[in-house]
Amino acid sequence: MSDLPTPQDAAEAALFSECWDAVLSYADLCTSGSQAANQLATEAFTLGMREVRAAESSVVRGTGRRTPRLPMIPLLLTAVRTTAAGWDAGGVGHRLDPGLRLWLNSGKAARYTGPPLQRPVALRGLRDLQEADATLLWLTEVEALPLSAVARRLGLDPGVAAQEVDQVRALLRDRCRRAHLDSPMDAECRSYARLLDAVTRSTAADTPDDLSRHLATCVRCADAAACLRLHGGGLPAALAGGVLGWGGLAYLERRRRAAEVRLGASPDTTADPEDTGDPKDGRTGRHRVLRNGLLATAVLLSVVALGVSMMPFGDSGENGTAAHEEGQPVADPTLPLPAATPPPPSSSAPTSHPTPKGTTTKEDRKNPDPEPQGSSSSTPDDAAPPPTTTAPAPTCRVEYGVDDEWSEGFQATVTVHTTEPLSDWHVGWSFRDGQQVGQMWDATATQTGTRVTATAADYNKSVPENGTLTFGFLASRHDRNSTPYAFTLNDETCAAA
Repeated sequence: MSDLPTPQDAAEAALFSECWDAVLSYADLCTSGSQAANQLATEAFTLGMREVRAAESSVVRGTGRRTPRLPMIPLLLTAVRTTAAGWDAGGVGHRLDPGLRLWLNSGKAARYTGPPLQRPVALRGLRDLQEADATLLWLTEVEALPLSAVARRLGLDPGVAAQEVDQVRALLRDRCRRAHLDSPMDAECRSYARLLDAVTRSTAADTPDDLSRHLATCVRCADAAACLRLHGGGLPAALAGGVLGWGGLAYLERRRRAAEVRLGASPDTTADPEDTGDPKDGRTGRHRVLRNGLLATAVLLSVVALGVSMMPFGDSGENGTAAHEEGQPVADPTLPLPAATPPPPSSSAPTSHPTPKGTTTKEDRKNPDPEPQGSSSSTPDDAAPPPTTTAPAPTCRVEYGVDDEWSEGFQATVTVHTTEPLSDWHVGWSFRDGQQVGQMWDATATQTGTRVTATAADYNKSVPENGTLTFGFLASRHDRNSTPYAFTLNDETCAAA
């Protein structure tokens, strides 16, 4: 295992403490083993810090104006991708994830390293923000840190932090709109630019059919739409995908899991982001402790965060099994489980009170009565027959429709009818033919292998009894595009319409 990077001063040590687990998390996605992940993260962190020092040095020697750049965590994550590309070009690409190698050698990767005007609008918009504003947005939207923790880290007033985030979202939208208009576009894209701006400004405006068809076939305009629609819950995915490209959605889910780990820590054991070790504030011994204990603390945090984050997406139960993003498909939950062999009945066992006919409980769902129906030679004549149970009727029904389809992708709409009221929801399904969700509206998408989970946006979490929820998405496909299966609503199996 390679040595961890050595911070050169207190400021760099603090950055290492804040950013290392994020860098290692993305490096793990990009590699085929933990040793390779650690080495990739180390080289990327060293590269990123070298770029930061060079930029700060040029500011001192030059006019004093800082060149616009990404905030620290996105900058270091970009360094991970750059370092991985160097590995692939240098003959050690076998240590990388096969999917990443294919992406690095495709035209998709060129968008992130090519001419600036052709790069994703989310990447350009984030760079155009003030560094403090861009950091605020990234920490809240992508890293999923609590707003109070972000406010402490950035020195903001917690009482106005939410307003600050809303203002920065609006600034990002303006920067992304300008970046989209400045991009090289053909006549069709330019004709839809103003309509796209108008539709995404309103939370209630319906997308015209012709614009919807255009977004289904134009990657650049679809990327811009995700950045301009601030109220659809898709901004985190747009930012992660715009900066990282490959692995953006997987990284987003990992950071959410890592944030859950942090939230579970005791407040007394959580480090104070304001404690810098400056002798002027009375913490004279803090500086030495930070430098001596930094590496061990960072490794421990990384192990905990990665251990939780590598659980399969959408499965937080006790029976979850670890799976890599490119691992085996999720098993079809609709397949029947093998029944447990019941113990032989005892003649001295008391007769249980039968459940009223047609009534089921939660225990009935988990432990259906294993007793066979009817009488047997081992059952006394005066024993009451075992109660009959019926499977509970599904509380949800799913309608899945493909709105448009082309050679390498498609657009689909999912409508779920629920008989029960919902205060929050997530819908899951499994693809049969390797389809991959790209953009999603009216929900946020995460995908592991064939299994997809769509999580409610802030504005459509509540669904009344006998109500309906709807969302749509764009996805890539290969030769076939079969209808998905194993639809669930809040982990309960749904019937197909």
